Amino acid sequence: MENEIVITKNFPNSFSKTTLLEELQKQNIKELLICGMMTHMCIDATTRAAFDLGFDCVVSYDACCTKDLEFNKNKIMAQDVHDSFMASLNGIFAKVLSTEEILQTC
Repeated sequence: MENEIVITKNFPNSFSKTTLLEELQKQNIKELLICGMMTHMCIDATTRAAFDLGFDCVVSYDACCTKDLEFNKNKIMAQDVHDSFMASLNGIFAKVLSTEEILQTC
């Protein structure tokens, strides 16, 4: 699209060393809808940073994904990783809703 703003990121936190904050402030955006991958990296880091920067965040839990992880020789299934991160973000850092719930509020 003409005049489309493209922000390239290189770190899990989408605000880190990017112009994202400045672009959002220019447009007076105060609420963010966050989705994508991976739940345990970019979604978590960006949501927490956005909260710290004063944004009201909504995370669409069924529009995010992650992968199986391993810790202490234990395999942690992707769904368990995802659910744990969604549970930790929900309430304080963001409203964690389904895509359907989000669409119903628009």
